[in-house]
Amino acid sequence: MNPQMTVTIVWIVLLVVLLGVELATMGLTTIWFAGGALVAAIASALGAPVWLSAGLFVVVSAVLLFFTRPVAMKHFNNRLTRTNVDSVIGTHAIVIEEINNLKGEGRVKVDGKEWSARSADESAVIPKDAVVEVKEVSGVKLIVG
Repeated sequence: MNPQMTVTIVWIVLLVVLLGVELATMGLTTIWFAGGALVAAIASALGAPVWLSAGLFVVVSAVLLFFTRPVAMKHFNNRLTRTNVDSVIGTHAIVIEEINNLKGEGRVKVDGKEWSARSADESAVIPKDAVVEVKEVSGVKLIVG
């Protein structure tokens, strides 16, 4: 077997391994490199020297990774469900104790559970019984606005 054919076979084996890992994980982790390996295998089969096929692998993998990954992640990984503490972000809460950042006081009730709370606006005082939106979680406190 000639050396050129050996290099082509190595690229094809790498392509199969990367596709196998992608199919096993379904995490969009190796598909970009599989594309690079495919281009490198084609280039090698057409007689490209090893340095050129390796360069094509690196360039094509990088281009696929940087330009298509954000689009793919947006469309394929959008079914994540927020759990635990993250699930309260964006919900509404009722102030059960006046929120005053200066005094370090404030409590809210979300989904029947009481939380310490602080205002997203440092100077704002939020009165009892006000309805607020949970903006973020900081430690064990909810940041509301």
